[in-house]
Amino acid sequence: MRTFLLLVLAVALGVLALMRGWIAIPDRLDPWAPLVLDEPPGPFTRWKLGRLEDDRQACARLLESSGFAAVAVDDRRGDDGCGWRNAVRIGPGSDPAVGSAFTLQCAAAGALALWEHQVLQPAARRRFGRGVRALEHYGSYACRNVYGRASGRRSQHATANAFDLAGVILDDGRRIRVAGDWDGGDEEAAFLREIHDGACGLFNGVLGPDYNRAHRDHFHLDRGGYRICR
Repeated sequence: MRTFLLLVLAVALGVLALMRGWIAIPDRLDPWAPLVLDEPPGPFTRWKLGRLEDDRQACARLLESSGFAAVAVDDRRGDDGCGWRNAVRIGPGSDPAVGSAFTLQCAAAGALALWEHQVLQPAARRRFGRGVRALEHYGSYACRNVYGRASGRRSQHATANAFDLAGVILDDGRRIRVAGDWDGGDEEAAFLREIHDGACGLFNGVLGPDYNRAHRDHFHLDRGGYRICR
């Protein structure tokens, strides 16, 4: 009993020390610290991304520090299970360029910004000596069921909670595409596998060519309720 009480006291003192600022801890290890792009992902990154679902101001601050040109959009919810809440429109003026504009819920947009900053660009510079200037994609929002079936559960795309990446264009104009470069033993294939695996630490659902034929030409990235990395 005495050991238990001492343990409780130690925990209480530790919490008090953190709250009073007597002990300094890195932001990546502080669950209440703001999520910032330059901070490498840590044990609380997923939790912090989840907080963006209800914190529009925190979402705006994070995206303002990214290269994405993001504008908040009004909530849109219908009786058919489609629409979005607390979402942004990412479009022209973004760096990297994104081509056609798309809408994403804030947590998914924050995950995309972190992935671009902490995973995609470092991998491109390390492997090819240059960054990524554009993302090629198949969009985000689509009011449909999984795989476009006539019945069944709604896709994460139906709530603007998913993004489909087809490939990237490097600063020198080289295109690296999931459809043509995923298989093989060259540097392009290694790069695609690295950025796919890196996405798994930020998104909940990451699906690619190894999952099924429906994803043979793109990475599906979502912040849904199911954890899968394939």
